[in-house]
Amino acid sequence: MADKKLVEAITSMNEDFAQWYTDVVIKAELIDYSNVKGCMVIKPAGYALWENIQRELDRRFKETGVENVYMPMFIPESLLQKEKDHVEGFAPEVAWVTHGGLNPLQERMCVRPTSETLFCDFYKGDIQSYRDLPKVYNQWCSVVRWEKETRPFLRSREFLWQEGHTAHATEEESVARTEQMLNVYADFCKEVLSIPVVKGRKTDKEKFAGAVATYTIEALMHDGKALQSGTSHNFGTGFAEAFGIQYTDKENKLQYVHQTSWGVSTRIIGAIIMVHGDDSGLVLPPAIAPTQVMIIPIQQKKEGVLEKAAELKSTLINAGFRVKVDDSDKSPGFKFSEQEMRGIPVRVEIGPRDIENGKCLICRRDTREKIEVNIDELSAKIAELLPQIQQDMYDKAKKHLEEHTYEAKTKEEFEKLFAEKSGFVKAMWCGETECEEKIKEDMAVTSRCMPFEQECLSDTCVYCGKPAKKMVYWGRAY
Repeated sequence: MADKKLVEAITSMNEDFAQWYTDVVIKAELIDYSNVKGCMVIKPAGYALWENIQRELDRRFKETGVENVYMPMFIPESLLQKEKDHVEGFAPEVAWVTHGGLNPLQERMCVRPTSETLFCDFYKGDIQSYRDLPKVYNQWCSVVRWEKETRPFLRSREFLWQEGHTAHATEEESVARTEQMLNVYADFCKEVLSIPVVKGRKTDKEKFAGAVATYTIEALMHDGKALQSGTSHNFGTGFAEAFGIQYTDKENKLQYVHQTSWGVSTRIIGAIIMVHGDDSGLVLPPAIAPTQVMIIPIQQKKEGVLEKAAELKSTLINAGFRVKVDDSDKSPGFKFSEQEMRGIPVRVEIGPRDIENGKCLICRRDTREKIEVNIDELSAKIAELLPQIQQDMYDKAKKHLEEHTYEAKTKEEFEKLFAEKSGFVKAMWCGETECEEKIKEDMAVTSRCMPFEQECLSDTCVYCGKPAKKMVYWGRAY
């Protein structure tokens, strides 16, 4: 009965996707709710995912010349006010500190919603000459945004992220860095998370407050909604002019620096859950899974079974895999359900009869395929299987993305698709914010991005009929 209860505790995806998501993050023990409204406790299973994401991204950043730093978490109000668009963009979400101990502060400070202003204030003193450039810095930290509606990983008042902030001598360099970091994110999603993404530029309405251009990677969740999974911003010289960040060039003339900023947050864990999960719980890509192989001893009280499980664990760990043995006193059925719920890519079952025959059973989490293998060939088989699972999960997600991407050439098609289908709709747009706002107001749909790979679907805007300027991916989003 206990085995059944574990899976019954998850609402089916098709019945209520939002409830399914909440059930999974709680039952797989990724998070717990806290007494701090809108904030979550990230439990070991959830934090281990973040550590793997952090490790893999950090390595990729450093390969492109990025160095890590750390900035204060408080921003004086006067500093936040320096870039007009920026402060307007963040004002509704800012949490303010008004007292230090018992005394009111002379100037209130906000808890960082993002750190552009702090980096700018620092760069102003740190950059004097062209010899000081480029500065390619990143910080791993938490930020606070006072969200009205919160959901685990997707939107919480405090969340973890990384934010890169760079300064360059020329526009060409800053544009190149903005695009380079977006590609780092897209490659990471594909190679590590098995998530296909659409790369493109945000419209002016959707771009970051204070940016010249914002580039984004957009992923499609199982329910057909989009999730902005990483962004990279080109600031031009806007922040440099507001903060007075200048350097002396080779001709001894004063120039403003060109800046970029880019970030990925814990909401990417929400993407992993919603792209790959199923009605039994998480399905984790092997590259990111904290435990890649769970060994489950069958009839473990019988002589030699636990010893054999421990021996297999040791062999697999020495071969470079992340492995655990579930030697708890729960029933095998319950252990199977739990391993599936936690999304562990591979299960190895070993019992007295298996040991006698020199064999064991491997079960894939993604397809549930069972494979009998000789015990002495287990390491080789798992080495072959994990990359295969990684690729198969990517292929499945890519197929889902392709099957849920539609084209609309007329307003009628556009409206009909969003009324009847879920996913991305590619359609032409006139480039005017007024038209984009009307689409959002009338249809509760937003522009996700203007993809780098542009197609001309028609000559006119899908909504207002004016001459078309860009092809846009439209969708409903988290």
